[in-house]
Amino acid sequence: MTIEEKLPRTSGGGRSLTFWSLATVLLISTGVFEVKIAAQTVKENPVYQGLQPDQFFTKWFVLGPITFPTEEITPDRADDLTSDDKLRISSKQFEADPPFPITDLSSTKSTHHIGDQEYQWQSVASENEILDLNQIYGKTEFAEAYAWTEIHLPEPKKVLLSIGSDDGIRIWLNGQLVHQNWSARPVLKDQDLVPVTFKKGENQLLLKIQNIRLDWGFCCRVLGPKSLPRKLVETAGVGDLDTLEMLLSHGANIDATSYGLTALHYAKIRGREQTVTFLRKRGADLKIQMPTQEMVVDAFLEEIIKDNSPGVAVLIAQNGEILYLKGFGYANLENQIPIMPQTKFRIGSITKQFIASAILKLQEDGLLKVTDRLSKFLPDYPRGDEVTLHHLLTHTSGIHNYTNRPEFSSVVETYTEAEKMIEFFKADKFDFDPGEKWSYSNSGYFLLGHIVEKVSGQSLGDYLKHHFFDPTGMKNTGVHSSKQTRNNQATGYSYTGGRPEKAINWEMSRAGGAGNLYSTTQDLYRWNEAVFNGKLLSPDTLKLAFTPVRVNDGSQGNALGGQYGYGWMLTKERGLKEVGHSGGLPGWSAYLTRYPEQNLTITILANASPPAPDLVPSTLADRIAEIYLWQRMEPMESFATDQSVDISDDYLGQYDYTGGIMTITWERDQLFAQLTGQPRFEIFPKSETEFFWKVVDAQITFVRNSKGEVTHVTHHQGGQTLKAPKLKKRDVAQIDTAIYNAYVGKYDYGHGAILTVTKEGDRLLAQMTGQPTFEIFPRSETEFFWKIINARVTFVKNDKGQVSKVIHHQAGTEIQASKID
Repeated sequence: MTIEEKLPRTSGGGRSLTFWSLATVLLISTGVFEVKIAAQTVKENPVYQGLQPDQFFTKWFVLGPITFPTEEITPDRADDLTSDDKLRISSKQFEADPPFPITDLSSTKSTHHIGDQEYQWQSVASENEILDLNQIYGKTEFAEAYAWTEIHLPEPKKVLLSIGSDDGIRIWLNGQLVHQNWSARPVLKDQDLVPVTFKKGENQLLLKIQNIRLDWGFCCRVLGPKSLPRKLVETAGVGDLDTLEMLLSHGANIDATSYGLTALHYAKIRGREQTVTFLRKRGADLKIQMPTQEMVVDAFLEEIIKDNSPGVAVLIAQNGEILYLKGFGYANLENQIPIMPQTKFRIGSITKQFIASAILKLQEDGLLKVTDRLSKFLPDYPRGDEVTLHHLLTHTSGIHNYTNRPEFSSVVETYTEAEKMIEFFKADKFDFDPGEKWSYSNSGYFLLGHIVEKVSGQSLGDYLKHHFFDPTGMKNTGVHSSKQTRNNQATGYSYTGGRPEKAINWEMSRAGGAGNLYSTTQDLYRWNEAVFNGKLLSPDTLKLAFTPVRVNDGSQGNALGGQYGYGWMLTKERGLKEVGHSGGLPGWSAYLTRYPEQNLTITILANASPPAPDLVPSTLADRIAEIYLWQRMEPMESFATDQSVDISDDYLGQYDYTGGIMTITWERDQLFAQLTGQPRFEIFPKSETEFFWKVVDAQITFVRNSKGEVTHVTHHQGGQTLKAPKLKKRDVAQIDTAIYNAYVGKYDYGHGAILTVTKEGDRLLAQMTGQPTFEIFPRSETEFFWKIINARVTFVKNDKGQVSKVIHHQAGTEIQASKID
């Protein structure tokens, strides 16, 4: 029952259970999901006679797994290394040259002694594009492997080598290093493009693949007449002028199509005016007609939804007319039942706008007011006289989100009564005082659903049916119950290890008003038409529902990249107002949105979560909106690297992104940026002060004060701007580490969150429930700080001289946590 941030994101995306929430400003979602297929050992030598562009190299000699040859990783310490340790060791080892001769691999021995181990080259072949090293070596973390193949050519050939890797990759062609990218990422095809020239005769291609953790694999091909057009069109949409120049110089046809679009078409749709100018100057044909909107949406969805996979139902409507209504993929994989427009899906948090409307309807009927206190309906609820229905509706109550409790996952598949569910979380300590902040809380909407029942004297399902579903003709919508069987009901799946499996089946009594409805695309369209045409609520009530909430200090808080009203997210997409909400449960992902000034509704319901990377409904809805509304949208920037920029050393350092730290570093004449918990990526200069990412549509500007000192950066992404101050260098104090013994133990942060402090040698380590272990560093004998986030703790002693608690400072908040062990 989550809100999907209106920003690109990585796989995963669940909320943290701890006191900190890693920054979500720079989240990456690129490429097309591919299923990894087991590699098979074969006797055939991996030698290619000639090149076959577009086809992946599937035959390789491989050598590994080679665990990092350092005294810092030993069997008795491997599990105790902090994330900082592991990344530092991984980076150091990534730079190491191969431990064998690379000038003529075909003449090298088949066996090599590396450290104390003996390794042997083996010939393998993958059945698909991606060579899954987990299938060969098992899940070996913090290790590396080598792969090489040989290509024989009758003539020299200049090509674009396309690489995907999980994680880091280094590439040598005929003994010369031609590419390296140290990054923690999932393998996707065509992630890196490397211009190379194969010589006449024998060519040896050697890859070093480093695994940091989890999955491990790579894919490699030469771009050709099928893959070049797609890469060209996608790059035009991103506005990456550097890569466009590279693709055109390597034979890409400027007028070729992908998804039915030329690069010029897609640059126009994405509002990349500079890219349009660039393509026109390069000779793009201006007379090629853009395909119909339906054709483009079809092409997008057919590319994303592969055979034998879960899928989506999509509806697009404008001005009261359904323009697009189709299903893709399977509602049930086991029985091969296809998704149809009438397929029923669970809609998760889209439920919230129905609950908010029910509360507003009860207010119109004089049965309650949004200014009423929670204590009026639940007299024994802690601090209920401080919380109003308005707080619950807007996620400003401070009531802790019960779905973030660690123990929730152990009960989520069992039935419960509403009163028992409320007992489950009512004693939780408030996250903040009511009205002080904005923080998404399913607890608030569970309570609102229960209040609807108490005030109306009806079950939630009956109330919604009588007042909303029946009047609007929503015959395929209702409260989900495990006791009922429904026709045309989809099954929920989750992608695990690259393959869809049946998801955890939530008992929706645990969701209540926070997310217990099921529906169809057509019913949700009927709902949107009724709401926005004033058929269910009065104009004054709708104005109230669509007014952004303000917290006590007058600000609008932080509604995940947008604003929040009553049950609706209020955002902008390239300058156009958007009113909608996402929904997410294990196995289910949904998005319902309305562009009110253009009368455009988009509904996307999917039966997989976690999904394939390109199947995030909110992101897909943004792309569809652009296809239909691009001529009315604001333009977007394009980017090209300014090679003349002399990068200033004082950009280096750390910047406070509130939930994380952006670290700017310089290495091998390249500037890199790394946000806490994410891979490191190169950023490219657009000017002396402006830099941009190529892996995501994001930019950063370094800002100086009147003294010429870099004081902060402004980060631009997804229509949002974040100001992040530069952190002063924090010196580590030299103290007697014997003091650390008194600090070892567990500290209770509430809501099931425990900070566990341990000592290892001369280091003090801290781990919050559900988070990795990080080293904390002394500023004094009692005060310690994290390097990966702008946070610190002070250890406090009682009258007996014993450590009794810590005081935690982060993002302007102070938390006192008692020592419990």
